[in-house]
Amino acid sequence: MQPVSQFRHGQFDPFRALPGEFAPRDVQDLMAYPFFSLSKSHRTVPIEFTTGRVSIRVEAVPDHGMATIWDADILIWAASQIVEARDMGLRTSQLMAATPYEILKFVGRGTSARDYQRLKAALDRLQSTTICTSIRQRAEGRRHRFSWLNEWKERTDADGNAGGIELVVPDWFYQSVLDDALVLTIDRRYFALTGGLERWLYRHVRKHGGRQRNGWRFDFRHLHQKSGALSPFKRFAFELRDIVRRQPLPGYTLYLEVELGGRILLAFEPALRPAKTGEGFVPSGTRQHVRWGTASTCHQEPDRRPSGCPAKGIRPSNLESNEESNIRPRAGRRTARVQREGREP
Repeated sequence: MQPVSQFRHGQFDPFRALPGEFAPRDVQDLMAYPFFSLSKSHRTVPIEFTTGRVSIRVEAVPDHGMATIWDADILIWAASQIVEARDMGLRTSQLMAATPYEILKFVGRGTSARDYQRLKAALDRLQSTTICTSIRQRAEGRRHRFSWLNEWKERTDADGNAGGIELVVPDWFYQSVLDDALVLTIDRRYFALTGGLERWLYRHVRKHGGRQRNGWRFDFRHLHQKSGALSPFKRFAFELRDIVRRQPLPGYTLYLEVELGGRILLAFEPALRPAKTGEGFVPSGTRQHVRWGTASTCHQEPDRRPSGCPAKGIRPSNLESNEESNIRPRAGRRTARVQREGREP
């Protein structure tokens, strides 16, 4: 592997991070599949996931442990920088230069000396975690092996003072960021989510929630498999119910649905936009058009349900996005909605 200094004068020109705040972007493949540890504890147990033609193996080294879903914030920062610069007509590169302050501020972290040390530890985990996957490999049976960072280093100025960091993102990641079809904008409130499972669930829901207005649903056991979590299914299901009770995911409302056979499904819908002052109530008999904030022009009091869409019949499955994550409706299937508090019937 070449040192960063050789990359600068050879294969890559450095890309200096852009100042200011802009929309966070995430890579859909990273949102849909288990690539990161959902726990802050030191994990070395590999992640193994196979479905259809997709296979993923994530490995960690004992010295650093596996990259976590919090470490993935650095990749979100990198993707956001690359997309923003490209849209501005600027040249981008796999070699990126920034200050720790710029990265930490973008992902909503503190900027103390302790936060800087945590950032360096995250960079170490990203560099030492290796992935072997068939995703986006044209020939069947081919695999691409890479690390989340090819390498990184601290920069110094002419006087030897700290001048920031340089990092090199892998080609697999860089090419996916340059493809508009593989990148989604995420809610900045995502960075405030504290739990590993709720962070993963938001990314998973956001990945599948962009095309179907009425939302859809996932089987609990399939979610457990796709999360890559080490916790047993019973614990995983308990934590999912607690997330449904708390409703922490920005932009989405979660529900539990139970089939007549007893299988539990997690359903979600886009949340209603918050109404502006004075728009929360529309008196019955109103004869003028209702302003922004209601689902449509109406002449009656709006629906008070927490859902953004009527809950009639079965939610559609997400057939447009990722078939491996869907519940396909069967003839005669019926479900019962469970209260938002997560109580089972």
